[in-house]
Amino acid sequence: MNIIVASAGKWKSGPERALYEHFARRITWKMELKEVEERKALPPGALKRAEGERLLAAAGDKSFLVALDPGGKQIDSAGFARQIEAWQSRGLGRLAFLIGGADGLDDALLKRADYALSLGAMIWPHLLVRVLLAEQIYRAQCILSHHPYHRG
Repeated sequence: MNIIVASAGKWKSGPERALYEHFARRITWKMELKEVEERKALPPGALKRAEGERLLAAAGDKSFLVALDPGGKQIDSAGFARQIEAWQSRGLGRLAFLIGGADGLDDALLKRADYALSLGAMIWPHLLVRVLLAEQIYRAQCILSHHPYHRG
């Protein structure tokens, strides 16, 4: 399985990036982070649209699109693992997880997404969402391979 994490914003070195890389290195599925950034100062609605277009381009045409959004489906870690397993069973070769910027994802992108996933009712900084997602992907991999990392 190939996984793309397409995320608005670019990060520099720091603890968030180090923690993301810590989990990303442990994931045996091919996983790639694609950062997109809109350099123009735009009003929030226009910025979300521009970021959405860049996120879709980063995901590529043949990806199954998973939008990270507070309004998406809330599932526990075991449910997330089962969902990834179901996507694999359907023959989906590439998942693209889409993370918006500070203002979230554009409505048009959310409508185009194949699945909307919530990491909970709380709002998280978009750069920290990368870390949470990487950890959950690693945890899902461990659940599916019966590795002892997941003890829930």
